[in-house]
Amino acid sequence: MNRKIDIFLPKYEKNELNKVIVKFKSFDIVNQIFVLSEDETAGENIINNSNLYSSDAIRKLSDAVSADYLLLITNETSIDFGSFSLERFVEVAENSNAGIVYSDYYEKKGDQIVKHPVIEYQAGSLRDDFNFGPVMLIKTSAFKKAVSNSTNNYNAAGLYDLRLSISRNYSVIRIPEFLYTAVEIDLRKSGEKQFDYVDPKNRQNQLEMEKAVTDHLKQINGYLKPEFKSLVFDEDFENEASVIIPVRNRVKTIGDAVKSVLNQKADFKFNLIVVDNHSTDGTSELLADLAKADDRLLHLIPERTDLQIGGCWNEGIMHESCGRFAIQLDSDDIYYDENTVRKIVEKFHEERCAMVIGSYKLTDFELNEIPPGLIDHKEWTQDNGRNNALRINGLGAPRAFYTPVLRKIKIPNVSYGEDYSVGLSISRDYQIGRIYDPIYLCRRWEGNSDAALEIDKLNANNFYKDKIRTFELLARQNRNF
Repeated sequence: MNRKIDIFLPKYEKNELNKVIVKFKSFDIVNQIFVLSEDETAGENIINNSNLYSSDAIRKLSDAVSADYLLLITNETSIDFGSFSLERFVEVAENSNAGIVYSDYYEKKGDQIVKHPVIEYQAGSLRDDFNFGPVMLIKTSAFKKAVSNSTNNYNAAGLYDLRLSISRNYSVIRIPEFLYTAVEIDLRKSGEKQFDYVDPKNRQNQLEMEKAVTDHLKQINGYLKPEFKSLVFDEDFENEASVIIPVRNRVKTIGDAVKSVLNQKADFKFNLIVVDNHSTDGTSELLADLAKADDRLLHLIPERTDLQIGGCWNEGIMHESCGRFAIQLDSDDIYYDENTVRKIVEKFHEERCAMVIGSYKLTDFELNEIPPGLIDHKEWTQDNGRNNALRINGLGAPRAFYTPVLRKIKIPNVSYGEDYSVGLSISRDYQIGRIYDPIYLCRRWEGNSDAALEIDKLNANNFYKDKIRTFELLARQNRNF
């Protein structure tokens, strides 16, 4: 086989770099090896920019590559390719004419080697943190075409912009085979990585990513202008607002959640609907006692036994006692103070919106603040929030809905991403109001459903959210057709 691959390496520590270069030189399929570094002694072919994610580095890679394909190692991890793995990458790329090829891989954590499957790329895989693994094979002609068509000068979104551009003209293909082993360098739990994208220190990077995805949506006819349907809240409701809590087996936390609702102060009538999904740990008995003590608490146990969180929400919003506005509270969490419900209802009337999203603080179980603290999703703007929503992995909390709109759309009967799905659907037609002050305390503890997920569960969650984005993207494209 001809020498069909140029390798581009990140700035490794020098001893490690030398080992990596020697290893790659042993492959007959490799044409040249380049190192992204400002250190001229780092290797024989230097790309004078160590920031792979910048537009400048991407342009320099485009100028340097001469083989049919370029192989990017995207972080400074040790990579050990399996037997004929590089040839396998090229074989799939040639047979499919793919623009980008990536694969499953093994992950070395200390002395342990575990499988790390990745997920299929789809039209809705618009997250800037989509995990390709640390190895990407890119068709050189596709790479150069994307670079020549770009006039952007990003510091952080260069590689993201390139990927989106290539995906507009070429397929992005996953090989469901474990073709290499990588040493894991980020050992945090999934729940700790979850909020990286809203960390204030990453704000400028996020603005770049937003511009890149907005440009992409405009080019694929998926962009929505800031034009919204107006709402008039003229229906008759017994209650102005209802807080809805789906719960199953949360006897440790549900009492605190209920108390934080019943302590709310407002000059309008509100109630609390707890949808108890057949708890078996004492939650049902506790709720029954609490309901006897306060008639504002409606304790519902559904007839169906196949409901997940979304299905429980539908039980609550379709109930005759549900108020004009349905406000979310998770059974693990509590409101920031006694003014949360009032602030949310005021926001609805102020902006005539169909949904309101607040801001929250992360705390431990004892309510001590933990990093990154305030999650305010300031990336949401009135002009572009619903376009940028297709890139980010969530919309914030607490979420509240104008009940007639929610009753029409309804919520998918799943226990992950159901709120994101309905938020995207609402944003297609209606304005979403935002509250940037903290009105919610999100407690992180070992019982949280997303505190520390195994890779298969994490992949399933990410694939589902990408599928939600795919559905929404298709809906927007059909509308714009």
